[in-house]
Order: sequence, then structure tokens, then C-alpha cells
Amino acid sequence: MADAIVAEGLVKRYGSVVALDGLDLVVPEGTVMGLLGPNGAGKTTTVRVLTTLLEHDKGRATVAGLDVVADAKQLRSKIGLSGQYSAVDENLTGFENLDMVARLYHLGKQRSRERARELLERFDLVDAADRPVKGYSGGMRRRLDLAGALVAKPSVLFLDEPTTGLDPRSRLGMWDVIEELVAGGTTLLLTTQYLEEADRLADKIAVIDHGRVIALGTADELKAQVGGERLELSLGSAQDVAKAREVLGPLAIGEIVADERGHRLTVPVSGGAEVLVDGIRRLDAEAIKVLDIGLRRPTLDDVFLTLTGHAAEEKQGERGE
Repeated sequence: MADAIVAEGLVKRYGSVVALDGLDLVVPEGTVMGLLGPNGAGKTTTVRVLTTLLEHDKGRATVAGLDVVADAKQLRSKIGLSGQYSAVDENLTGFENLDMVARLYHLGKQRSRERARELLERFDLVDAADRPVKGYSGGMRRRLDLAGALVAKPSVLFLDEPTTGLDPRSRLGMWDVIEELVAGGTTLLLTTQYLEEADRLADKIAVIDHGRVIALGTADELKAQVGGERLELSLGSAQDVAKAREVLGPLAIGEIVADERGHRLTVPVSGGAEVLVDGIRRLDAEAIKVLDIGLRRPTLDDVFLTLTGHAAEEKQGERGE
């Protein structure tokens, strides 16, 4: 299997700020690579470099076998990009937006109109095709933006936080569309702030921090790196959280995470059901009020917390990158 995306030692600076610091990445054809990282980690800068929108300072990168700098013009006809913010003209109708994009790709008048209608049907926008986009919902705009990225039937697609700001139902709908594209053989590079999105869609996940890839693997491989299991508790009060933290301390195999405001506690443990029973006995002996307790495997959020030092909780995107 050939590699659709190759980045070697990419460096990009904005004055004194280093956005990319020797980033390496390889994405085989027909696979989905998820990019995870804190805000400002370099995800959006990586996408901009790989889609020819930004020139890197050092290193090299190829997409679909073409150099992102030397072959930029040729490459643009082979890739699609849908960003965090919908790149549609809200004064035009949905049909006019797609027709315009198709003509920019020199598909010709008739083929442009045909392609626009095909995509409107595929993304369930036929009923809104002749309405100005300014009347579209957020989910409709995002679907139209993705449709625009697919006009030229790209072999490599870049989605930069494609479902940010969507309600849960719209997000699930977009996931279905993305999975359909991948099933058709499209190579996809996906940046996302939703860990469940990467867990569901990505074949492999690269965790980026400070402009470098600090971990790479499948979701299960990354979770295995964190190791162990988690005792998760919901308690009656902040005082109960403090007491439970002390009582369960001897069972912990790593840092205990306490949320006193939310009355929750997460304790990294090993030992399966036995440690769960032991924990319940210790809490009961101290008359600590437990509303809920459970044992679970590590999640990608645990991976994020372990690798970057904080949870993946930012929701603003990377406007400053």
C-alpha cells in the first residue's frame, strides 16, 4: 500500500512562536488518520501546510505523490479541504455554491451543474438547493461545505474539525457521511476536538503537542499505553470526595483525579473486580456516601491527560495557530 501523505521534519515558525517543530507523519492510502492535540498544538498548521495554503520553513511533505510546494498547483486539483468554519457564500443558494466551485475546477458548464445536483442529493440538501445559504442551519452549512470539498472527487481529503459546533444528531449524520467516503477508498486526515470522533472514525491516531507527534497508534494501542483501569465514583459532596481520595489512595497506581465541584473521583487501579470490591468496602467502612461507582478501561481522554498533562476539554478550535 502506497503512502498518500508523508511529512518529514516539518518546521513552521510565526516569529518567535514555533507552530511545528520537526513533525513527522505518514498516512497510507485509503486510511483515516486522526490528529489530536491541545489548542495551539499544531493541528491546523499541519493541515494548512499539507493543503498548500501555508509554506513550511524546513522539512518536506508530499501528498498523493506530489510535493506540497514544488507541485502545489497540480496538487490542489487532487485534494479536498473542509475547515472549522464553513467556506460558503451565504448570499448564494446551495446549488450556486457548488456550481461555482465546480466551474473553478474547470468541469465545464453542464458537468458543473450535474455535479452540484449529485452532491446536493448525496448530502440530503435537495429541498434547500435553491434557497440562500444564509437561511441554512449550522449542520446544513457544514454538509454543504463538505460537499464543496468533494466536487473534484479528491483522492485525499482533509477535514479540520468538521463537526465543531454541531448538535449531537448533526454530528452523527456527518460521521455517517465520512464513513461512507472512507469506505469508497478516500484517504482522510481528520483533526478533531471530540475524542469519541477519533475513536470511531480513525484507523490510527497521532497525538500532537508543541508541534511534534508525541504518540501514534490505534485507539486501543494508545489506551494500552496508559495502562490499567479506572475506578469512577460519583459522591454526595465535596467533603466526600476529599475523604474518598484519602481512603482509596492505597489502591491507586497513578494520579487520582478529583472534581470536587462535580463530586466525582477517578482512581487509576489494577486488579479488575477484586479492586472494585475492595474499594467499596473501604468507602463503606468510612461511611462515605457513594451515589455511583464503576470500573472502566482507559479512554482517549485518559490518553490525552497522560500525554499532554490535561484533559481534551477546550472547545474553541485553533484560531491562534
